[in-house]
Amino acid sequence: MHLTPAARGVFPIAPTPFLPDGRIDSASIDRLIERYVDCGADGVTVLGIMGEAPKLTPEESLDIAGRFIRGMGAAQTIVGVSAPGLAAIRALAHAVMDQGAAGVMIAPPPHLRTDDEIAAYFAQAAEAIGPDVPWVLQDYPLTLTVVMTPAVIRRIVIDSPACVMLKHEDWPGLDKISALRAFQAEGSLRPISILTGNGGLFLDFEMERGADGAMTGYAFPEMLTDVVRLSAAGQRDAAHDLFDAHLPLLRYEQQAKIGLAVRKYVLMRRGLLASDAQRKPGPVLSAKSRAEVDYLLTRLARHDSRARLAPAMAA
Repeated sequence: MHLTPAARGVFPIAPTPFLPDGRIDSASIDRLIERYVDCGADGVTVLGIMGEAPKLTPEESLDIAGRFIRGMGAAQTIVGVSAPGLAAIRALAHAVMDQGAAGVMIAPPPHLRTDDEIAAYFAQAAEAIGPDVPWVLQDYPLTLTVVMTPAVIRRIVIDSPACVMLKHEDWPGLDKISALRAFQAEGSLRPISILTGNGGLFLDFEMERGADGAMTGYAFPEMLTDVVRLSAAGQRDAAHDLFDAHLPLLRYEQQAKIGLAVRKYVLMRRGLLASDAQRKPGPVLSAKSRAEVDYLLTRLARHDSRARLAPAMAA
């Protein structure tokens, strides 16, 4: 089923599991899929920035995407297809859609600066993949250095009917969500799904500003699905209480350069990844950092039993 503007809920950003020697760890992919399905995720997003997509061969990218598409079953799989050239974007987009992907995600190249440059690029990207491929606009200025105003996002969405979702990762960005929803309320912007990233660091208030859910890779997807569900049900205090319990670990995971290393370490400690290895080049957590993460997990477990480590993993 193709992605539509009605999409909502949680689409975890999946890391790409590697064995210590750099090979793809298919068994860990299957464990991630099982956890995402069990925790009620509405879909999954693969080959994103945190999926180490640039380190993969084209064949590996297709194999990983296909494994997630098949494993997620009725849940939707979005595939990141960003690349320096439009030919590569088109080829991967069509290949994963043929495998059953729900849509693709496209990020802007870092050299774009003006609104006209940004709008022109996405018009060309939309033309390259074709009108029948639903796509997600990734807005991540902290990493990509491309600043998209609400006005230029509206322009991109209007110009491309196949753009059905915004992955919102601006920081600060709460007012941007409000501005886009105001455009929609006044009729100058058609309905579009807004899922948020940044590790979930502002998810509690993003939901209150009008976000439809989360698309991020925090190592406890269960927390993301619970906060989104509680927020949608109007249980504000319960949503904030759960979010606040996870906030110290969320903050630690959001450190520049080592964030993915922290995330993979937590997923390994939870038994979902066999190894926290990244494909080289990539940072390795120090022994002190690992001890700090273990301490945070111990504290979190006092409030959320899902942070308790299995006995075999606690040594």
